[in-house]
Amino acid sequence: MHAVDIACTLLLLGIIVVSLLSNVVVLICFLYNPEIRKQVPALFILNLTSCNLLLSVSSMPLTVVGLVTTGHPGGSVLCQLVAFLDTFLTTNSMLSMAALSIDRWVAVVFPLSYHSRIRHRDAVIALGYTWIHSLCFSAVASWRSWLGYHHLYASCTTCNSRGKASGTQYVVFTVLLHALSYFLTLVVLCVTYMKVLKVARFHCKRIDVITMQTLVLLVDIHPSVRQQCLDEQRRRRQRAIKKISTFIGTFVVCFTPYVLTRIVELFCLGPIDPHWGILSKCLAYSKAATDPFVYSLLRHQYRKTYSNLLNKVLKRSPLNASHNSTTRSYNTVNSVQIDKLTDQ
Repeated sequence: MHAVDIACTLLLLGIIVVSLLSNVVVLICFLYNPEIRKQVPALFILNLTSCNLLLSVSSMPLTVVGLVTTGHPGGSVLCQLVAFLDTFLTTNSMLSMAALSIDRWVAVVFPLSYHSRIRHRDAVIALGYTWIHSLCFSAVASWRSWLGYHHLYASCTTCNSRGKASGTQYVVFTVLLHALSYFLTLVVLCVTYMKVLKVARFHCKRIDVITMQTLVLLVDIHPSVRQQCLDEQRRRRQRAIKKISTFIGTFVVCFTPYVLTRIVELFCLGPIDPHWGILSKCLAYSKAATDPFVYSLLRHQYRKTYSNLLNKVLKRSPLNASHNSTTRSYNTVNSVQIDKLTDQ
């Protein structure tokens, strides 16, 4: 094996381990905490987590086998089944991210009417669309025999095994697949989260005005306290920008190289470096390992849930943990509200 192949194999093995552990923790938190299950976004997170777990036990291990053996992993029937799942699960997970961003946009822009606009029934309908959308593309690829082992990515995925006989049709299919999954999701993420950031900045500005008016009235306030208030204002703005950047940035970094490579592959006359193809596929897989942290495990409710579970497993009293958490608080209650605006 080439050194790059060894590095990609080790990277992919690490992605599989992190993805399995983190997504299992999210699933356990969902099953253990009834408050999480009552929330509408939890349905989208559950769907996203399920897709990531299935991807981690189907497509990723077969790609590792393809890298190690430098050949076709398993039989053709198994490879076609895994390629079907790869197309379905990747498309489904992208659309789930778009649904989560729309849910957060409605919650922030229409907070008073959120529960009447987004109900569990609406979430189920949205998830039904993501499944039908994903199944349609996977079924078409299976019907047209566009599923199999792709040497450029060392994985079972969509590929034109029929050659020139269906060249134009395969090009149209591939462009539509990525336009209605990757590009559509990217547009939805950018539009919704930019609107969320706009609302968050508005609240920050309003809080800043109130804070400055208070500081003017408290003429005898100590300079260090005044500076702490100003620093907290800056941190609130930075937190909102950081969260939005994380949601959009991880999606772009993980999926863009792979999607661009698939598009370039259609129109490029020369060969593409296989090491780049494998690396781009590993980046796409890495989204399954980052999603649990981006959308779930870093949230307070999930942190509290798995901390309680860990304490119960270790038979440790949670009093010390609760004491430490109460001593760590924001300087103002308003900063917590700004975090909630961008919390996913």
